[in-house]
Amino acid sequence: MTSRKHLLIAMGVTGLLACIAYLPALGLPFISDDYLQIAHGRKFGPMSGWGNLATDALYRTRATSMPLTYWLEKAAGLSPLAFNVVSLALHVLNTWLVLALGIWKPIGWRVSTVAAGFFAVYEGHQEAVVWFAAVPELLVFFFGLASLVMWLLWLERDCRGWVLPSAAGGAFLLALLSKESGVVMPAVFLVTAALHMERWRRIAAATLPMLAVSALYTAASFAGKAEHQHFHDGTFSVTAPVWVTLANSIGRMFWFWGLLSLVAIAGLRPARWKLLVPASAVWVVITFLPYSFIAYMPRVPSRHTYLASAGLALIAGLAFMAVAERRRWGITAALSAGLVLHNVGYLWTKKQRQYLARAEPTEELVRAGRSHNGAIVVRCFPYSQEIALRTLEVGANRDPETVFFEEASDQPAADFCYDRMP
Repeated sequence: MTSRKHLLIAMGVTGLLACIAYLPALGLPFISDDYLQIAHGRKFGPMSGWGNLATDALYRTRATSMPLTYWLEKAAGLSPLAFNVVSLALHVLNTWLVLALGIWKPIGWRVSTVAAGFFAVYEGHQEAVVWFAAVPELLVFFFGLASLVMWLLWLERDCRGWVLPSAAGGAFLLALLSKESGVVMPAVFLVTAALHMERWRRIAAATLPMLAVSALYTAASFAGKAEHQHFHDGTFSVTAPVWVTLANSIGRMFWFWGLLSLVAIAGLRPARWKLLVPASAVWVVITFLPYSFIAYMPRVPSRHTYLASAGLALIAGLAFMAVAERRRWGITAALSAGLVLHNVGYLWTKKQRQYLARAEPTEELVRAGRSHNGAIVVRCFPYSQEIALRTLEVGANRDPETVFFEEASDQPAADFCYDRMP
């Protein structure tokens, strides 16, 4: 067991790494769907909107993000910096939850500390941190990992008592209210419980209710698919090439630090690798599966890799510790510096430019909406009409009734056209 001093140092270092990695992103403006998120926060966030939220097949599965968005706007107004700070703060908390996986002896604090450092700077899941509209990914990770940490602590205590599994169940329910991918957590619990089957009766009693809730949750999602936007707008489909998407997504995520880590593990064969590598691989597959029904591209977007990347982080943590345990300090230092510089450098340069480009259409539309008091005709725009409407409503305080799309207005109207792809 690590000392409190070492734990605080590990939290400080990993939290600092997360902040350094995403420091430039704090200055980004709102990006496209951020305006949708804020508009939905206004609609569903206050208690008066919770009844409508409960009947909305899509947004009730993102329920925790609604009051967060609503109260954040109430507290800070339309300040992109405030929203970006909250996303980064959630990422820091999630980094510490990866660190907390060290309470489970098969992982241990040394591996979890390195894994947390990797997770803090890993650029592959950057969209979840940079884009506030992806905050449900941060929240499902937070509640899902919190439930897993409490579950692992219960296993380490020989499954004694019911406070910890009850708390894990409560956090699991909040994960389900954050994003559909939270449904996989009971399966993860069962994977970790495989080493503690001498307590199988207690484990079964604790997991069966959560498995039942997952089944009911999934059934309710499909029962409401007629009203669920993503079943009809080309986002997800049960006929999507799931296994192709899954393979592409895993391969992309593991290139190239994951592949290098697997090579190092295969060569050095550190203790517990036969347990941790398969367990981490199962974690990656299980957490990717809900997203692999995506229909509009052959791999999942970076924001959807956030939950799965915890498994990659554990593999990287095991590999780096294997090198360090051979007392190859120079190689360990060089690899650590290379890892940080590569990921942070990529976030600070290429990805920062890409996000600024993605924000430019809505930024220009907001400027146009603020500069003209009458009607506005949006004749070309790289995002959806819904995003254009909410951008003008939220960002420019415009009445949607004054916004038109390629239609004649009976009053003098300003033309807007942004025909460059972000």
